[in-house]
Amino acid sequence: MSRHIALVPAAGAGTRMGDDLPKQYMPLAGRPMVRHALTALCASFRIERVYVVLSEQDSDWARFDWSALGPKLTVLRCGGPTRADSVLNGLTAIAGEVAADDWILVHDAARPCLSAAQLDALLDQAGGDAVGGILAVPVADTLKRAGPDRRIATTVPREHLWQAQTPQMFRYGLLREALSRSRIVTDEAGAMEAMGHRPLLVASDGSNLKVTYPSDLALAERILLEREGK
Repeated sequence: MSRHIALVPAAGAGTRMGDDLPKQYMPLAGRPMVRHALTALCASFRIERVYVVLSEQDSDWARFDWSALGPKLTVLRCGGPTRADSVLNGLTAIAGEVAADDWILVHDAARPCLSAAQLDALLDQAGGDAVGGILAVPVADTLKRAGPDRRIATTVPREHLWQAQTPQMFRYGLLREALSRSRIVTDEAGAMEAMGHRPLLVASDGSNLKVTYPSDLALAERILLEREGK
């Protein structure tokens, strides 16, 4: 049977947070942010291995104790300048440990609020798809396209528009080929689309938010603490 392997690229600096500490290590509910993402993946009995991809120059990882996450977690120090580079480098590094038809779940280090239910929905629905799929949320807000003067140029119809989330789940061999061909993409689904594939959209919700700006930290912490009953 195909295995489920998680890969978390965590080699970025997160400059939009306005802090010297890389975003993935910023404190959130008493732990570094990436710890929450890794915990959600390591806790799933359906995921066999969890790889976190760090920059070779990362000096912050060793400041924290990760032992509670167990032997399922492995560190790869092969991060690149972009997300696509880090993911592809990680896939290349584990080539001898996975099969072409194993499922790879790529998850953002800055999505700390992934729930077990969201993860299971992706595994259940995308696992039966020929291509794979991603967690996503239908767009609810009215979207405006701006001109160069930052004035509204047009309103974009939101019908059939979805906001992509992670994890994004695809077969190892196909995902590695897709990223090798398309490095200028912002997510793995984009690389798959460039090869002509149409990934499945698995409905999620706004709680699986990506922490991008300082204001997102408070919301993420509130979600995590509410789940813990605090």
